[in-house]
Formats: sequence, structure tokens, C-alpha cells
Amino acid sequence: MIRITYGVGARPNFIKTAPVIEAIRRRPAFSQSIVHTGQHYDPALSEDILEDLGFPHPDRFLGVGSGTHAEQTGRVLIEFERVLLEDTPDLVVVSGDVNSTLGCALASAKLGIPVAHIEAGLRSFDWTMPEEINRVVTDRLSQYLFTHSPEAATNLAAEGIDGDRVHYVGNTMIDSLRRLAPAAHAREAWKGLRLPEYGYVLVTLHRPRNVDDPARVTAVADALIRLAGRAPVVFPVHPRTRSRLAGSGDLDRLADAGVRCLEPAGYLDFLSLQWGAGAVLTDSGGIQEEASVIGVPCYTLRRSTERPITVERGTNVLLGEDLSALAQVECSDVRTPAAIPLWDGHAGERVAVVLEEAYGSGVGRAQG
Repeated sequence: MIRITYGVGARPNFIKTAPVIEAIRRRPAFSQSIVHTGQHYDPALSEDILEDLGFPHPDRFLGVGSGTHAEQTGRVLIEFERVLLEDTPDLVVVSGDVNSTLGCALASAKLGIPVAHIEAGLRSFDWTMPEEINRVVTDRLSQYLFTHSPEAATNLAAEGIDGDRVHYVGNTMIDSLRRLAPAAHAREAWKGLRLPEYGYVLVTLHRPRNVDDPARVTAVADALIRLAGRAPVVFPVHPRTRSRLAGSGDLDRLADAGVRCLEPAGYLDFLSLQWGAGAVLTDSGGIQEEASVIGVPCYTLRRSTERPITVERGTNVLLGEDLSALAQVECSDVRTPAAIPLWDGHAGERVAVVLEEAYGSGVGRAQG
């Protein structure tokens, strides 16, 4: 029996990992254990997401909580190492680019346990982003690098990573979207908020560059207030962002201007809001992908993106950091989904095939 341990801890990890867990579940040669680090612990970002996804109940909960990047990563490293020493898995699977991803990968590599990285090879080439550091280091530590778009292999080759370790499988996040699309769309979440279908802008902002500096927070709030003068704005506010906006007094200003500052939405509710939106304004990576598949116009408030394929396909506009660029955000009732290769709902199955072939041949552990 090949023992796999999954290290997950944040909303995007659950969405990306769920299809792999399901695909591996159907293969009797493997046993699976799920470790939830607790990096995300807000109910809408953790429990509600797990329920919406039908995610298996985690076997371990580490409860690392929030803190600085060093504190959070360090707690994951310490606590996950304890799990590995006790359970001695044959393989650790991580996904994405959050601090839990790096902490789990580093603990595994130090113990000589092979690491598989879902969503490997993404690069923004912006080293001011903590996520970029997490991506690059995790890829360096991983034995199996599962990529979801063609440019990822190019990025990894440029860093000297052996191509035999790289497997182009597609986008597991889109597996989850395609599986749950009917349920999400049927919710028609915009109706509950009395919003016109295709007539509102859905906003998500949480990157440190947009929300950590008080002057920037106020400038972002000013820009959203101007945007709300042109179209209704719905803003499910990440806990980190809410804290910054409340501290600067801008949360009240947004509400007074008519911006719908909601609690974080569950996975199905948020997908539903994307389906009904006329435009999405975000600084999230995964939402760029979801919006591209749904076909809703996406505007990204960042100077670079690790998802350039969404820009190339014309479904995502990179606004940069000048807030006056929000004048470009316009609602549309036209849906133009991007047909991106291998974003077809079967990426998790392709991951499982690679691992089955590797471990079935007896080389999986030896390669670590």
C-alpha cells in the first residue's frame, strides 16, 4: 500500500486538491491522509468550502492560524514534520503557493519524502510577492511537478528543473468548477442580493500590495467608491482586507457609498456570484482562471500575473497598479469562455495516472 499525505491549509488548496483525492480514492494501491494546517480558519474559507466541495474530513488539523509569513510558515514546518515522523508516508502532495504549501514541502524534503506539487511552474516574476517565493522554492523541492498550462514547463526548464519531473496534466481547480457548475449557477446568488444579472461588479482584493499600506487601502476604497457610482459593486471581504479597511475607517465609507461589503462567500455562492456578474475585479490568481472559464470579463489589479494564458486568451485584463485604470472596468452580458487545453475537468485523473504509473513501477520512493 502506497501512503499519500496531503498538506492543505487555505481555500485554493482545497479546491485544487479535491479532484486528485477523488481520483486516487478509486485506486486501491493507495491510502490517503489529509492534513489541514489551519492557515485559513474563517468558516467561509475553511469549513464551508470543504462542505461545498464534498471534501473528505481531514485526518489532522494543525491549527497554525495567522501571523507573519515567518511565523505561519514556521508553525506549519514544525507541526507537519511531527505528522510525517509519526505517519511516514511514501509521498506528500501539496498545491498552489500559500505558506502551507511551502511549509509542508520543506518539512517533507528535509525528511527525504518525495513531494508532488499541483500547479507547478507558475511565475509572476515579481519577487515582492510572497507567493512567488513559495512557488519557486516548492518547485525546487518537488519530485513530481504537475503543470496546468504550457508556459509552466518553459519556466521550469529555464530554472534547470529536469523535464522528466514535469507532467502537463491541466488545471485541477477547473475540475472542481466544472463538477459543481450546475449547482453553483442554480443558486442564482445575485437574486438574493437583489442585483441585476450581468449588471454588477464582483470584487475580491487581498494581496498585501493592495491592502497592507494604509494610504493604498484608502486609495483603493476611493477607487471602489468611484466604481460604485457607475455600477453596483459586490465585495466579499477577505478577513485580512476587512481588518485593514476597518482600521483605516474605509469600511464604513464603502458601505455609506453603497458598496456591498459582504462576509467571505462559500465556494458555491462565490461561483454563483461570478456567473451573474457583469465583470470581476480581483487580485487573486485562481479567480482569473475561474472567470476565464466562466467567460465573465476579468480585470486584475496587479502589475503582473502568473496566469498569462488568461490574458493571452483575452478573458483577463491586467490593469497594473494605477487605480485610475479602474475606469476600464465595464459590465457586459456577453460570455466568452476561454477554451484552454486540458482545462477540461479531468486533470485530477491525469495526476492519479502519473502517480499510479510511477509507484506501480516501484520507482516512486527511490526517486526521492
